Amino acid sequence: MFEQERALIEKEIRAFCQAESLPTPAEIHWSQIPFSGEWGLSTSLFQLAADEGRLSGKKTNVAQRATELAEKLAARLGAPEGFARVAAVKGYLNLYFAAPVFASRVVEEVLASGPRYGWGASKGQRVMVEYSQPNTLKAFHVGHLRNMILGAALANILEAAGYEIVRANYIGDFGKDVFKWLWNYLKRHNGEQPPMQDVTRWMGDLYAEASRELEADPKGEGEIRELFARWDAEDDEIRELYWRTRQWSLDGFNEIYSQMDTRFDRFYYEHEMEKPAKVFVEQLIEKGIATDERPQGGTVVVKLDELLGLKEEKYRVLVLLRSDNTSLYGAWDLALALIKFKEYHLDKSIYVVDVRQSLHFKQVFKTLELAGYAEEMKKVLHLPYEVVNLPGNVIISSREGVVVLLEELIREATARSAAIINEKNPGLAASVRDTVAKQIGLAAIKYPMLARENTKIATFDWETALDFNGQAAPYIQYAHVRASSILGRHGSQVPPSAVPTHDLAPSEIELIDRISQLPEAIQRAAAEYKTLHITNLAYETAKAFNDFYNQCPVLQAEQPARDFRLRLVASAKQALANCLALLGIQSPDIM
Repeated sequence: MFEQERALIEKEIRAFCQAESLPTPAEIHWSQIPFSGEWGLSTSLFQLAADEGRLSGKKTNVAQRATELAEKLAARLGAPEGFARVAAVKGYLNLYFAAPVFASRVVEEVLASGPRYGWGASKGQRVMVEYSQPNTLKAFHVGHLRNMILGAALANILEAAGYEIVRANYIGDFGKDVFKWLWNYLKRHNGEQPPMQDVTRWMGDLYAEASRELEADPKGEGEIRELFARWDAEDDEIRELYWRTRQWSLDGFNEIYSQMDTRFDRFYYEHEMEKPAKVFVEQLIEKGIATDERPQGGTVVVKLDELLGLKEEKYRVLVLLRSDNTSLYGAWDLALALIKFKEYHLDKSIYVVDVRQSLHFKQVFKTLELAGYAEEMKKVLHLPYEVVNLPGNVIISSREGVVVLLEELIREATARSAAIINEKNPGLAASVRDTVAKQIGLAAIKYPMLARENTKIATFDWETALDFNGQAAPYIQYAHVRASSILGRHGSQVPPSAVPTHDLAPSEIELIDRISQLPEAIQRAAAEYKTLHITNLAYETAKAFNDFYNQCPVLQAEQPARDFRLRLVASAKQALANCLALLGIQSPDIM
């Protein structure tokens, strides 16, 4: 928005720098000035003042010099085309728009851009976001939700900010937990087939049973190691059982991804990492980075604190191979990181994994840095998130069998939403009601996971999640429905563009202001990896629209205010839909 005017100002700023023998900035950063009677853009002169002082070698009062530069630049610019006025304010150059012009331009931009309103220009950088990462042969429960929902939304936001995104999923289909499940299946359920429904519950129940039985069975650990050995020996029975039961899980996962409207560009699997991991571990041993204690009945480890000469414990020890030569997930993550960069030549690799794995990723990244991959490790990021608790602070655990299945949650969310819709709109056709109930139910599940700081525990609560009058997805969706209703009653095309000539009401101004913030909110959310910037703006835009809806007549307004307000309603509807789409939430037109 206002790219042409901004480009002209930037050209003038660079000409000013040349005329004043100042360093020419490679990039000029703008921020939106909070509305206080007029809208505007602002850029700081502090960096320019600091660069000038650094190059001159003289001691500079940066704040004072920035103020001087801003005043000189404002005087040079005068009243540039497209702006109502220019002002120098404490080292900042502020450019203000006339309210009617700004309002018209915002509406124009939204309606012209449609679903891509708010999206930034290509940054020419490829980013991989790895998320979801479920484990086969375990239940897919509420505890997995935050990872999947957060990763999917973050990928959407980064894509909208201008990055090329690779959506990746790393399936945990190997290791001790898998063979523990197979051990229990062979001993107690051999030949059983999964039920037609709730397959993941059945598999999760068998996993919880395996954990209980293993604790009570002194021979269990040895028998599981024997299964590992049979796998390494490519035993036909174990291999066939492994692939068959693994597919049961993958089919269940794909069904869940379809329901949650979650997609991936690349799937990685733990079993694929086993061989390359062992090769890489041998290289680490040869380089003296890993210590091989297998001849003494020990493991292969990387003693990071010792290697780095640290006196205080920081990285501890990363274990890569067991004494029986079976590999561990630390080794697999080393191999996976290198495979990712080799396949995609990434500018950034983001791991969305819960906060309890923070030390593990520090160990993996530091080991790879020591192994000669320092440049790649500058491009990796572990994005941690806290766990999801059930009401009453019950922490979900696959091991203990304390789970609420995602399928169960979706069914309950849909049922609760349908009940609310029946109360609000009893005449709605059953087929439409069911579709809308699903849209509202899924939104109610997703929004609370995204509206909280990643590093804070999320407690799922039905009353809050399905609040039609508070900071929740149904409230935002209902604002979208209200906008659709107005446009539906209008019945014809949205009127053509026009600069408003009536005095804009306070609620109109507030709504325009919120809509105008989406491009900046996307960039900020992408830069900080925080989805809550979008959830907050979605709510504030919905709130502003509802205030406008209650205070400003649209269809009954006199011309030309009526035409402008119809366009404003259409742009508000689009902005709300775009916010929700970034969060992976659908926008119903009826409720």
